[in-house]
Amino acid sequence: MLSNQAQSLILPSTQHDASQTEREVLVGEYLKNKVHRVISMILDKAGEMCGRGFIDQTSLLILGQKQLIEPAFRGTPNVVKSCVKAGTVRRVVLTSSAAAVSSRPLDGDGHVLDEQSWSDVEWLTSENPLVWGYSVSKVLVEKEACKFAEENGISLVTVCPVLTVGKAPVSKVYTSIPASLSLLSGNDADLGMLKHAEKGGGGVPMVHVDDICPAEMFAAEEEAAAGRYLCCSLNTTVAQLACFLTDKYPRYPVKTTMLSGDLLEKPRVCLSSAKLIREGFQYEYKTLGEIYDDVVEYGKVIGILPN
Repeated sequence: MLSNQAQSLILPSTQHDASQTEREVLVGEYLKNKVHRVISMILDKAGEMCGRGFIDQTSLLILGQKQLIEPAFRGTPNVVKSCVKAGTVRRVVLTSSAAAVSSRPLDGDGHVLDEQSWSDVEWLTSENPLVWGYSVSKVLVEKEACKFAEENGISLVTVCPVLTVGKAPVSKVYTSIPASLSLLSGNDADLGMLKHAEKGGGGVPMVHVDDICPAEMFAAEEEAAAGRYLCCSLNTTVAQLACFLTDKYPRYPVKTTMLSGDLLEKPRVCLSSAKLIREGFQYEYKTLGEIYDDVVEYGKVIGILPN
């Protein structure tokens, strides 16, 4: 009953106790809504359906070891173990995060980070910056999954997306969408998240979710794919976003009072997708205009922005 594309979908861990009928309904809903990034924890039996497994280890931004780091550290390696146990999974694609790449002390300007960069766990655990547990969990999980995959002879490719925006088949969204629209919505708390991302990372890197999905399929299908891949369409700043949004969407005036504080004129740290592009992947959403037309319409639908 599953199409060729659907054979790469893996059911979430929350469905471990679901009946076969319930699982089929779940997959049907995902396909009906054209959500290709379904990929989370894997079921032993589900692994028998396909040659590729996907793990989306996205977590809530909970601060602390007990709530976030330990469950993530245990869970994802168990997924890889299930893939090995299934015996038919040839490659696992792990969705990590740029939080595993860029959370590190970098002085000055002009930094370009690629897949060789890792967030500094020692610095994070000693300095405890905001959402430090999220970054630490991403690093530990990714390294442990890679180690286990290598020891058991299974190909594991990691995709590290940056701030992700775009439509989703849900009416309630958190973090990235409200933050990306905060200059238009006027929500100070959401803008605070965007400013924190800039301060902590040296810029605001963005990617559309409809580019992440093909990137993950590319990582799964491309025989030569290996290691980590940063998924980033562009690098910008809060100030640059404010200028762009003011010109593009005049009906949502950006309040100058929202631009107070120590903001960057241009990114001092850029995340590079050169490896992904060099190996043949092409982004569809390459500019702020292409990204935001979709995001603004979605913001209207879910009530973040007025119609």
